[in-house]
Amino acid sequence: MPPVIPVPAATILMLRDGPTGLEVFMVVRHHQIDFASGALVFPGGKIDPGDYEARDYCAHADSINNDHLALQVGAIREAFEECGILLARDWAGELIEGKRLSQLESHRDQLNNSDISIAQFLHDEELILACDLLQPFSHWVTPSMMPKRFDTHFYLAEAPEDHVAVHDGHESVDSIWISPTDVLEGAKEGKYTVILPTRLNVKMLGESETLDQAMSMARDRTIVTVEPWTEERDGVKYLCIPPEAGYSISEEKLEF
Repeated sequence: MPPVIPVPAATILMLRDGPTGLEVFMVVRHHQIDFASGALVFPGGKIDPGDYEARDYCAHADSINNDHLALQVGAIREAFEECGILLARDWAGELIEGKRLSQLESHRDQLNNSDISIAQFLHDEELILACDLLQPFSHWVTPSMMPKRFDTHFYLAEAPEDHVAVHDGHESVDSIWISPTDVLEGAKEGKYTVILPTRLNVKMLGESETLDQAMSMARDRTIVTVEPWTEERDGVKYLCIPPEAGYSISEEKLEF
């Protein structure tokens, strides 16, 4: 049987400078979600057909092909649906503030339930998505042996200062602003469930102490697509990723 074709998806590592250093916004997936249930993850999800129809409502869209633009639209839409942060500008070019954002709250469920398309929402509210604020960070594809696969692009973005991030209560049941160090320590102690792509991206993020450092690091790095595979040596199975992807490890022993 041939491998399942991976579904395009996108996610945002929403960042801010906290009291003790860099923090990232993360959500806990609902236990009934069929992928990464109960895990601590970044807001995101699969690309919807409507994400391809929003070109007229995106900043700097002329220089981006339709597939990559749809990924950015989907990343911003999913962040709005899952955590209530919306990277968008009014038609005067000003990034929307918290007061305006609060007036858009009801649209989160409408978008999540596909009652309205992202393009219709942006048209009605006279908004332009701030796709130019997304910094590409990494690209992971679910291994070919898995029955459910995603082709996921990860972006970094600065959270607008007065946008209050709140989980949606549906796909995600809890949320937290957290330092990369606390994510890794919590995973090691069993406090959090953190899947491999999340763990390695958090660890790479933790190499930066501030938001500016993280964005600079992401701009400078070459993104290598990561599609993990398994190898067996002396009866021991290892999960491997390309060393050139730049992560702290390129393999780890599989525990059963």
